[in-house]
Amino acid sequence: MIRAHLTIDPHFTVGPINRRLFGSFVEHLGRCVYDGIYEPSHPTADAEGFRTDVVELVRELGVSTVRYPGGNFVSGYRWEDGVGPREERPRRLDLAWHSTETNEIGLDEFASWLKKVDGELMYAVNLGTRGVLETLDVLEYANLSSGTHWSDKRIANGQTEPHDIRMWCLGNEMDGPWQLGHSTAEDYAQLAATTAAAMRQIDPELELVVCGSSGASMPTFGEWERVVLEKTYDNVDFISCHAYYEPKDGDYASFLASGVNMDRFIEAVVATADSVKAVVRSDKTINISFDEWNVWYQSRYNDVDKITDVQSWPVAPRLLEDSYSVVDAVVFGSLMISLIRHADRVTSASLAQLVNVIAPIMTEPGGPAWRQTTFYPFSLTSRLARGTALELKLDSPTYETAEYGDVSLVDAVATHDDNGTTIFAVNRSLTEEVTLEVDTRALAGVSRAEAISLFDDDIHAANTLDDQDRVSPRENASVEIGEGTVKVTLPPVSWTVLTLA
Repeated sequence: MIRAHLTIDPHFTVGPINRRLFGSFVEHLGRCVYDGIYEPSHPTADAEGFRTDVVELVRELGVSTVRYPGGNFVSGYRWEDGVGPREERPRRLDLAWHSTETNEIGLDEFASWLKKVDGELMYAVNLGTRGVLETLDVLEYANLSSGTHWSDKRIANGQTEPHDIRMWCLGNEMDGPWQLGHSTAEDYAQLAATTAAAMRQIDPELELVVCGSSGASMPTFGEWERVVLEKTYDNVDFISCHAYYEPKDGDYASFLASGVNMDRFIEAVVATADSVKAVVRSDKTINISFDEWNVWYQSRYNDVDKITDVQSWPVAPRLLEDSYSVVDAVVFGSLMISLIRHADRVTSASLAQLVNVIAPIMTEPGGPAWRQTTFYPFSLTSRLARGTALELKLDSPTYETAEYGDVSLVDAVATHDDNGTTIFAVNRSLTEEVTLEVDTRALAGVSRAEAISLFDDDIHAANTLDDQDRVSPRENASVEIGEGTVKVTLPPVSWTVLTLA
């Protein structure tokens, strides 16, 4: 039997768990909005056309902040197209995803939907093809009470109360050549700095996110962060990180260790931000908004989904509708472990995306909505990760990966509050179960321990339209409480949550 040992002491903390860690992302992409959250003809649709079955699943998922409306989409978006009488809204080409945007859903409708799911709006502005003035216009429309052109327009559109959006993204992935308005670090930094300063003239208390690299593999990674932060440091609060993972050439050993890459990415950005802090002699600390992360089979999009016909601009095409397996869910859970492990600096995160598009929730037009395998690690972590993230001492065997070298076979993180301690753990072994022994002496006695694990004999099993409940978490009955210890067996390729009371 392979063994790993974990020591927990609630006196050694990383930082508080910010509810914004459990955010998500809704982009006007594929069927995320149309045929996803919004389908007026659906049997469950409410008076505003939103699917109530999806609302219920989003609430169960436990999503907090939701980033909107993009993503790549935002760099070609005219926000004012999506407000006012629907019959007067223009249909526009969406160059990011080669689609037609009907503008049936815009800022006001999405803010209304967020109230149904108890979510907070995180709004992204277009700094790709637009700039300072358009940003100030949408800020005025969204947040001012009345008495100005745009705030009175909002009232005339039926929204008497301001939306009071606190968190704003200054563009999206502006380092990417795929992005409309793709920019150099110097040019983007100047635009972002000017925009942020102008926004703060309206409301100094806004929370602003400046674009970091769109991935750690970008050739400008690190230098981009330095240049952008040196120019914007005084006027922003967060720098963004984006990361997606998929197995390469069937290398599941490396895929299961994706959290190692996320850890290194976060720590590199933190180091750069703190270096700039020293250079600019600031007392403020810049935190990370990891506002795009997920397992995403990008190679499938490049090979299959991409629309290129110049005369074909469909409405809500099926794009990026990945079907997630058990192994995907275990990797997904390990990424959540990485985010919580860095709770002192990652204080906001957005799972990309929420419905249909690389999402934990799937829908069929006129039909059901169901949970993908990745739904479960998110919903359970969102519900059970409370209080403070703890520093842990983890002793685990290692295994060799082609991509990351020797990697710990078990990865884990723990959170603690007055109600108890919760441990989230993954076993990365493809073949062997691992006994995890937890030293609980510093917890002053454990009277109850319960475990739930996500695993399957077929690591490629998935929940589909035809078999929506094929995979779900199950009770792990292997838990044993001893004198100052708790033991649990982690199946191969598994994600486990262990609660101690």
